Amino acid sequence: MTVANKIDNALSAQRVAFIGLGTMGGPMAVHLLRAGHPITVYNRTAAKARAWVGEHGGAMADTPEAAARGADIVFTCVGNDDDLRQVTMGPQGVFQAMSAGSVLVDHTTTSAEVARELALLAQERGLSFIDAPVSGGNLGAINGVLTVMCGGDPGSFDKVRPVLLAYARAVTWLGGSGSGQLAKMVNQICVAGVLQSLAEALAFGQKAGLDMHQVIEVISQGAASSWQMINRGPTMVNDEFDFGFAVDWMRKDLGLVLDEARRTGARVPTTALIDQFYADVQAQGGGRLDTSSLIKRLR
Repeated sequence: MTVANKIDNALSAQRVAFIGLGTMGGPMAVHLLRAGHPITVYNRTAAKARAWVGEHGGAMADTPEAAARGADIVFTCVGNDDDLRQVTMGPQGVFQAMSAGSVLVDHTTTSAEVARELALLAQERGLSFIDAPVSGGNLGAINGVLTVMCGGDPGSFDKVRPVLLAYARAVTWLGGSGSGQLAKMVNQICVAGVLQSLAEALAFGQKAGLDMHQVIEVISQGAASSWQMINRGPTMVNDEFDFGFAVDWMRKDLGLVLDEARRTGARVPTTALIDQFYADVQAQGGGRLDTSSLIKRLR
């Protein structure tokens, strides 16, 4: 989708705030600005926000509260539940400044519990809350082709969906508050399983003496193909892991899955095992490596 088409899709330019300019948030905020939405950004490390504004434009604020003042839509993309509570409910959080009728859209991968908590607090303040975790990784954010899984009030979702299309190719409402986060957990279960299977397959083939780049080229045309095989298989063969979604982040996400599974009684034995495999990678000093580094355990 071109920028022009994305602007056409928007009902009108919205005044937005973006809290958190990390690996995902920084590129997403760029797409919002390019789509014509006046933007104010905040980042815990002020130098990062200053550099972002210097390169792309927009305005920066010294606190989440200041960034949110006057915004129609406030976006958050931070680290975890506690970070999200701080930038929303804290003494300088966005709830201190958001106007009645405005919408808070959270792109952080969190628990469903905190999503429901924030939805209730937003409602009490005359605001709306959409939990909207994303899939597609840093490249998806840079290229504006993320998948966004949303939970919350459908009317508020309809209001923000045209804006989210600035950096997404799929934006889907999945139910009430917390539904987006639960869907992201489903996504991470699938990703972890595919990566472990891919790691085992590639390590097996290497031990057998095959040219694994050639093997990947062949089997990626058939039933075994996946995004991970096409995009991460060659780099796994080359022992390259300095990019993408970090092991530390995946362990945080799988921890959310395991907590939710305990709460609901769901059985996720393979996910629990792969979580321990990622713990092994962390113990070897690989916490900041890409999640495809699972293969390092098998060599």
